[in-house]
Amino acid sequence: MRVIAGRLGGRRLVAPSGTSTRPTSDRVREALFSILADVTGARVLDLYAGTGALGIEALSRGAARAVFVEAAPRTTAVLKKNLEALGLGKETQVLSVRVDRAVEPVIQAGPYDLVLVDPPYADIFKAADLVGGLGERGAFAEDARIVIEHATGIPPPPIPGAEVVSERRYGDTGVTLATWVGSP
Repeated sequence: MRVIAGRLGGRRLVAPSGTSTRPTSDRVREALFSILADVTGARVLDLYAGTGALGIEALSRGAARAVFVEAAPRTTAVLKKNLEALGLGKETQVLSVRVDRAVEPVIQAGPYDLVLVDPPYADIFKAADLVGGLGERGAFAEDARIVIEHATGIPPPPIPGAEVVSERRYGDTGVTLATWVGSP
């Protein structure tokens, strides 16, 4: 696994061994960031961050800051190792806690222009509810872009306050891109 493009393009990322994580493939990340286009200056929230590949890709392409939320201690250690190896300590914050328990620190560190959500596929409905709640509490900038990765056959439920812009399929992986339009 590697950073696809930007100032860190080509640099390797470490992933934990075993099947406890499902890092976003290089192919999906490349396609996703082609769709997103310019992320320069963006404030990024990477929920269910895993190795940090999505948030790191955004930083490599010019995002200003990223907050990573990852609950698994072993995976968080790998995430921190990736950030340190790439020299990304100053522009990042890692919250080693379950996403549903990170609400207050996430809101305090916001607002975010880009929200990357890659939950365990079985948690897609909880993740969508959580994202909607964060938006309603002011965690997202106006017109923030929200990216949710999910199993191809199980798209996320509608997120109140978000408007779906695009839905893509990459093999077993589905990617839904939405824009935050505010509370209905």
